[in-house]
Amino acid sequence: MNSFANSVANNVSGRRCSPRTWMILLLTALVAVSVVSLLIGAGSVGPRQVLGLLSGSDHAEARFIVWELRAPRTLIGIAVGVALGVAGALLQAVSRNPLAEPGLLGVSAGAAFAVSLALVLGASAATLRIPVAQLGALIGCVCVLSVARLRGVGSDPVRLVLAGAAFSGLLGSLSALMLLYDQRAADEIRFWVVGSLAGRRLDDLWAVLPSLLIAGAGVVVIARPLAALALGERAASGLGHRPGLIRWLAVGCVALLVGAATAIAGPIAFVGLVVPFVARAIAGPDIRRTLWFCMPIGPLIVLTADIISRVVVAPSELPLGVLTALCGAPVLIAVVRAKRLPML
Repeated sequence: MNSFANSVANNVSGRRCSPRTWMILLLTALVAVSVVSLLIGAGSVGPRQVLGLLSGSDHAEARFIVWELRAPRTLIGIAVGVALGVAGALLQAVSRNPLAEPGLLGVSAGAAFAVSLALVLGASAATLRIPVAQLGALIGCVCVLSVARLRGVGSDPVRLVLAGAAFSGLLGSLSALMLLYDQRAADEIRFWVVGSLAGRRLDDLWAVLPSLLIAGAGVVVIARPLAALALGERAASGLGHRPGLIRWLAVGCVALLVGAATAIAGPIAFVGLVVPFVARAIAGPDIRRTLWFCMPIGPLIVLTADIISRVVVAPSELPLGVLTALCGAPVLIAVVRAKRLPML
């Protein structure tokens, strides 16, 4: 196969693993990575102290670091990975573009810009960050779909990515300009805007959990209609579905997922691009199976990247958004340079 994704799919299918086997392997890997996330960090508490704590020793520093810092960070990483992976698959299915990704097309940038604007206007990040980020993500989704329907842009995946990159760059520049003139807002958002799981509390996860549950219910409702929409609008209408309503419901789910993930972890790029590609290589073109496989693959990628970010420059930490960009950019280049892009 000339296509990057199709070559991966051929390698996967050649191993003759059933989808159930792949799911068991992915869930096992996710559990293992979650345990490693508890054991390893940039600080002085290493695997020996953590294992001693789990075996019953009374180590106050290890107890605080594991249960107050690393455990919430791991749970938030799982939630962010699921949200971005599923959102990427939905966005690609709705736009019929294999390169569609929340970070590339300006959805995450819209959420970050909305939060920056709210902070400059005097809002508190602790109280308004989540709904404002979701509103910004919704506006970004609408802009993406509007551009996707323009003649000559939506039909070319690379052009749509370029348009999204320009939109993201514009919003990023405006956010930086606003924060430049507001030191209070800049101090409040400085470490959030680069994308990171460090310092996040369990309260942040509880705050976005209702949005994630609502989006999850919406994904369950639209999964079958999205599979019909992949056959074309006429076919979907003939099967009793309403393509326009399906798209708007998918946009709402993407806004909730990306807004929630961006609100608690900041903008993290390329996760929504890589996860659906890997999921499709395992599950095939069926969007329903792809969505299921995105759920373990997303957290697996996010947690693995987060663990690497803790140790690569220890005792400091590399922002997660920087690491995912370094790892995801080669994947985007490989896909774009393929002689034939995969069709959705």
